[in-house]
Amino acid sequence: MAARLQQFRSKAVQVSNFVSKHGCAYYKELLEKNKQHIVQPPTIEKCQELSKQLFYTRLASIPGRCESFWKELDAMKHIGRNRKDLTVEDAGIAALFGLEMYAWFCVGEIIGRGFTFTGYYV
Repeated sequence: MAARLQQFRSKAVQVSNFVSKHGCAYYKELLEKNKQHIVQPPTIEKCQELSKQLFYTRLASIPGRCESFWKELDAMKHIGRNRKDLTVEDAGIAALFGLEMYAWFCVGEIIGRGFTFTGYYV
């Protein structure tokens, strides 16, 4: 265990040295590459204005999202009514999607608990 800790410590030092040497250059390169997205002048007032614009734009997009949701729900109802036309491939895709959603919820629950597992310990 102590050997692994020492190995982890040396890796952390290597990463820290790399970031301290190359972090500034990476930051400048990133800003230069994305300068078309930077609003000038970068003031607190401008940030607050953009924040409000984002909030109200998202709020205005809710009716369109609701409409899309109801269209998707109607499509699912249509598939449910016409189960006889359902192919094995479509059923497999739906099953894989359901399995993936279940897995994401389980992983999200584990992350939400701080990467701890609950249950009986042997």
